[in-house]
Amino acid sequence: MKTLLRYMRAFPRECVLAPLFKLFEATLELLVPFVMAAIIDVGIKTNDKEYILWMSLLLVLFASLGYTAAVVAQYFSARAGVGISTRIRHDLMAKIHTLSYEKLDTIGISTVITRMTSDTNQVQTGVNLTLRLLLRSPFVVFGAMIMAYIIDVRSALVFTGVIVILSIVVFGIIFITVPMHKKSQKKLDSVTVSTRENLTGVRVIRAFVGEGDEECSFRENTKALEKSQRAVGRITGLLNPLTVLIVNLAVVLLLFVGAIRVNVGAISQGEVVALYNFMALILTELVKFANLIITITKSVASAHRIEAVLSAPSEHINYKVRSLDKITRPLSIRFENVSLKYNGAGDYSLKNITFKLDGGKTLGIIGGTGSGKTSLVNLIPRFYPASTGRVFVGGIDVCELSLEELRKSIGVVPQNAVLFRGSVRSNLLWGNPDASDKELLCALKSAAALDIIEGKDGLDTEIMEGGVNLSGGQRQRLSIARALVKKPKILILDDSASALDYATESLLKDEIASLDFTSTRVIVSQRASSVMSADLILVLDDASLVGAGTHEELLKTCEVYREIYNSQFTSSDADGKEDK
Repeated sequence: MKTLLRYMRAFPRECVLAPLFKLFEATLELLVPFVMAAIIDVGIKTNDKEYILWMSLLLVLFASLGYTAAVVAQYFSARAGVGISTRIRHDLMAKIHTLSYEKLDTIGISTVITRMTSDTNQVQTGVNLTLRLLLRSPFVVFGAMIMAYIIDVRSALVFTGVIVILSIVVFGIIFITVPMHKKSQKKLDSVTVSTRENLTGVRVIRAFVGEGDEECSFRENTKALEKSQRAVGRITGLLNPLTVLIVNLAVVLLLFVGAIRVNVGAISQGEVVALYNFMALILTELVKFANLIITITKSVASAHRIEAVLSAPSEHINYKVRSLDKITRPLSIRFENVSLKYNGAGDYSLKNITFKLDGGKTLGIIGGTGSGKTSLVNLIPRFYPASTGRVFVGGIDVCELSLEELRKSIGVVPQNAVLFRGSVRSNLLWGNPDASDKELLCALKSAAALDIIEGKDGLDTEIMEGGVNLSGGQRQRLSIARALVKKPKILILDDSASALDYATESLLKDEIASLDFTSTRVIVSQRASSVMSADLILVLDDASLVGAGTHEELLKTCEVYREIYNSQFTSSDADGKEDK
């Protein structure tokens, strides 16, 4: 609830004017039965047509003013609802960018998507209805009851009994259904997760002919959601019939009592009609208020879910005085007894890693699948914090550097190439927004990626969402070019040539070796050919560092490296490369 109130404070005018105009409309609505009573008791009874005409014009005036007030209230409430949901989405997006990889892994991408869509829309609806009905409905209900007592106390006793009975029915249904609504919202999360997985993994699903299984799984999730919502619907569906039945019975009782009171001369016929109209008002407003309470409850639950994301601890951004700008020499990398364990993981992904790489040198990292290669390079730009030990860049502990400055100095080509919808130019400018076309073309050449734009629209060549109109190798080369545009002090290539053939990879290695800027390079690969020429090669196996040295040294001293090398080269190839 604090989340909603915090955002509502940003719209004080809307949050005040919307209820006020609604109360003005409600006041006019409460006056209508008295005008109707006057028309019956005075105009019709005395056949005073002029009086009836003026009273009718008064009703038209009330209707016009009420309609105008309702439209203005709707405008302000909608403005507040849309404004609050917009700010929530902006804040969620800004918050997502501050969350660490570790926290995002814990929360889950599908959960964040649900918070930004379904939950935020629910909050918007709740704010809109709250500003219009939270004060109006109780005001009309109690106002109608007070007006009934003003007309006739004995007849008004029927109103008191009806309001008590209706309140028990309405709030009883709310009490039962609110927890059920919360469970339904959780089942909606499962449907969102299933949908997202099917959309992102559609190629894999089709490749393994798994459409049938996925359809069954999705059908089960949607059936569970349907079953939950049907259960809620069956109970909430009782609301209108029960309230209408109670009020109609109350109307019968009211007319019976009213007829007796008219016969004894206590009230007039017009006042009986007014009492009937007040009873109808109470019915309408109680049903509205019941639905409002359900909506508010769902909105508050959604607000709590949004707050869980907004209150999540942000990535630790350090703004200490240590700076990399003053270091003109290439940045060195040093690990001291570094271990890493992910949240919820059963074992360490890295164990006691220690090494040092001088600035301007090339580091090769090789090992089997799941050996910890990507985990190791993720510690350099501090995507994840080291569980134990210390990581140094340029001789400075990464914990003493601001994340912005640290990451501006590092160019990362991730294991999975990610491109954004737009043009080749717009994607490359992520590396350096101020880069000229000449620099972009130079980066493409260095990434052996000029052929991607040749014969097309050049740098304006369109890239579809996720780069689906490109091959895996083309996406990887464009990702490398994007990092090269940055001219980073440290260049990390995380298995970024896995989709390239050996000839293209060889060309890429030659181009990167002849870059016109000096950088420290980190190359992660499962291919021995990719790291053979590195100044230092780290061999990882089962999260541990089992070998460190040059290619020749590791062939003699590291069994794991020797097995990897021999498995990828024939004996004759190995002899030839060693002779070289």
